[in-house]
Amino acid sequence: MSVQLKMMCLLLCAVFVSAEVMPMTDFDLEKMSGKWYIIGMATNAEWFVSHKANMKMGTAMLVPTEDGDLDISLATLQDDGSCWRASHLAKKTETLGRWENDNDMRVVVDARFDEYAFIHTIKTKEGVSELLNALFSRNTTVAEDVVEKFRKFSLDIGFLEEDILILPPNG
Repeated sequence: MSVQLKMMCLLLCAVFVSAEVMPMTDFDLEKMSGKWYIIGMATNAEWFVSHKANMKMGTAMLVPTEDGDLDISLATLQDDGSCWRASHLAKKTETLGRWENDNDMRVVVDARFDEYAFIHTIKTKEGVSELLNALFSRNTTVAEDVVEKFRKFSLDIGFLEEDILILPPNG
């Protein structure tokens, strides 16, 4: 019964958040393109609890396609010296600043494309939704007021303080 109740709460939270978090109105795909450092994240995903102690800053390359889709390549150096990589093609939607594949990704809040951007993603698999906020920066550092704005944004949509992590630099 407890597991079912938690699943129901998670689904209700996902529905509430997805209805409330909208892409920024002045989104510019060309300005979003290029290399970003993944500085922070907030998530309710189960994998996060067991991995967050070892997580470090990574990179994201965002490349718009001619059709308005978004090629996303992620990479981070592992403790053993190997490189973890992932890539996704996010398909554009009718809403500017929003893409879908198996995730619903939105650029939100107060992005300054030459400095930082907040990304909000809803991933639904087998009926269970996981939420992820990411703080992207053009540099390996970001101003403290931006970090605090990211924390507040994450807390305001329902993440707990322990769900938020500012990633340490990666060697």
